Amino acid sequence: MLFRKKEQIEYKSLSPIGIAFNRLKKHKLSMISLYVLIFFYTIALFAEFIAPYPAVYECRKKPYQPPVALHFFDKDGFSFIPFIYQYETRLNQYYEKAYVPVPDSKRHYLQLFIHGEPYKFWGIIPCNIHLFGVQQPAHLYLFGSDWNGRDILSRLIYGARISLSVGLIGILISFGLGMIIGGISGYFGGVIDTILMRLVEVIMCFPDFYLLLALRAAFPLDLNSTAIYLLIIAIMSFIGWAGMARVIRGIVLSVREREYILAAKAQGAHHITIIVRHALPNTLSYAIIAATLSIPGYILGEASLSLLGLGISEPQASWGNMLTVAMNLSDMVEHPWILVPGAAIFMTIMAFNLLGDGLRDAFDPAAM
Repeated sequence: MLFRKKEQIEYKSLSPIGIAFNRLKKHKLSMISLYVLIFFYTIALFAEFIAPYPAVYECRKKPYQPPVALHFFDKDGFSFIPFIYQYETRLNQYYEKAYVPVPDSKRHYLQLFIHGEPYKFWGIIPCNIHLFGVQQPAHLYLFGSDWNGRDILSRLIYGARISLSVGLIGILISFGLGMIIGGISGYFGGVIDTILMRLVEVIMCFPDFYLLLALRAAFPLDLNSTAIYLLIIAIMSFIGWAGMARVIRGIVLSVREREYILAAKAQGAHHITIIVRHALPNTLSYAIIAATLSIPGYILGEASLSLLGLGISEPQASWGNMLTVAMNLSDMVEHPWILVPGAAIFMTIMAFNLLGDGLRDAFDPAAM
């Protein structure tokens, strides 16, 4: 009983955001999901340094090489440092090409902070140091290689930068628009509310994915990757703000006649100031939860466009265009490691959904 009272006193000394975060920390699955997402975004941020090879690095002699195994034992005994062997293609008993270790191949030790293929960190700083790798002529294909002999792990890391940032930037733009337009609509009401809500209904009456395809098809297909990246963000932000605006408008309608709003009006505060400083903060808890649950939709939208050839194009990597080869059933069966980007998409979406569930419980007013 005493412990419970002490906990209530500690909660009273915290802001609503602080209380919600303390409650979120008790939700184990949500915290694990949060750490997974932090890990993914950190890798994406330092992709050039962490990836063993640049995204466009090719070894045409080693297409579809299976994932290599890290060894600690061999005929020469035990090694504290993991190592791999160099592989080559040979005909197996079915007269098919198969990768086997080179006979009498020496150990190629896994090295940290190794000098390798040159790159520009964040596209600015020239460098050639990678977090880990092996010396040539061996190749460290931990997740195997694709049809051009490119390292799938490296392309997965580079692709995370595009696939994850599309969701984050897109949600910031669309939810920013949704909160502003919804706040204006709910606060002023009348003709402004009618016009804005009819616009929202027009956008929402179209199925999201088909509207996404139609808008993308309206632009040239031969745009460069940067233009396509910005275009995808703009299209998905245009589609995504309407639902947010409608909900925010309802919340602002319910608070615009409260005492603190009326007091701000009586003091002569500008309407925009009242909306931004007094009305919209009441929608913040809902916006955080909705944004977390909506980001997977943006990630899937980019992946779908890239998978259909309307998104990020080769040789740039995104999780969506890495899955295009999996559309060939025979390739998928013979080389199952090409499905690794699909596993990354699945893990990311599950992490966002579990985190969203935890945030919904943490911000629940009935539990505060």
